[in-house]
Amino acid sequence: MLRILIDTCVWLDLAKDYRNQPVIAALEYLLKDEDFGLIVPEVVLEEFARNKDRVAADAKRSLQSHFSLVRDAVRRFGDEKDVEATIKALNEVDHSAVYKGEAVTESTDRIEQLLAAARAVPATEVIKVHAADRALNRAAPFHRQKNSIGDAIIIETYANEIRLSVSKDDEFAFITHNKADFSEEGGDHRKPHADLVPLFDGVRSRYWTSLADLLNDLDEDLLANYDLELYGATQVRGFYEILEAESLLFRQVWYNRHQNLRINIERGREKVVTDEEWRAAKPVQRRRMITEGTWKVAQEAARKTEAEVGIENLGPWDNFEWGMINGKLSALRWVIGEEWDMLDT
Repeated sequence: MLRILIDTCVWLDLAKDYRNQPVIAALEYLLKDEDFGLIVPEVVLEEFARNKDRVAADAKRSLQSHFSLVRDAVRRFGDEKDVEATIKALNEVDHSAVYKGEAVTESTDRIEQLLAAARAVPATEVIKVHAADRALNRAAPFHRQKNSIGDAIIIETYANEIRLSVSKDDEFAFITHNKADFSEEGGDHRKPHADLVPLFDGVRSRYWTSLADLLNDLDEDLLANYDLELYGATQVRGFYEILEAESLLFRQVWYNRHQNLRINIERGREKVVTDEEWRAAKPVQRRRMITEGTWKVAQEAARKTEAEVGIENLGPWDNFEWGMINGKLSALRWVIGEEWDMLDT
């Protein structure tokens, strides 16, 4: 039997975009076979329930943006005799997909049915003790400066299920999109962090960062069949989705630069000065100065960023991760009309 633990972030990513429905359908089909089963920690159920409304709201906004862009294009460039009928048809689909919430809620409902059908695994004292040991030893997922107790309970639930397995024929798979906490640092993110390597021998227990890759590994025709049923070809991401991703990357880069400035101020390499001192300073001196008013605004912006983005999404990152973030920001800005390598914040 193959027992699969799917991290909360994977479930949420599946729910937020209707284009992931082929993956959900393939998983539904797979789990009808008694040779496959889900490991569902109670903390995953709690995290999914806590975040599903936010994900649904984000999905609705994305769909509204798509329909708005299409309607505008039809009005501007469509054949005059077809415009009215086309807009009417779009409004009908818009009403069902967005306002009635059908496209937004279908994936969530199907995921909740899959989760409900599995046995919920509580966080036992054994699991909590092992998670606490990770925290004390700063072992992954506690190797970063954030509270990772939920992630630790998830990975320790997985480890405990392996320990409790009575059949040597049982196999296990752990799937996550949370590469920063679980994957190899500064290397191949498809591999587990060094602290987690003992849990994954690559045969009985395997580490995955893509549910689709696992499904393809089990049966290369499984996902293809469901993919063709939905749309038959790769879909271009919506403009709203691109802008949303660019905005997050912008705030991550800005926050990192703000933290570097804060460290430079604490170490005396930068100086906070009054407006009078700024005006009296020579241009070359101002390169290492920031006014009190500007610094106050920057600190307020940092606190707002922490609250809105989440401190867990703001680093720290190693050089590889930092390079990826800057590269993504540059690429998305090029897509929306900026020049290559435009990384101003």
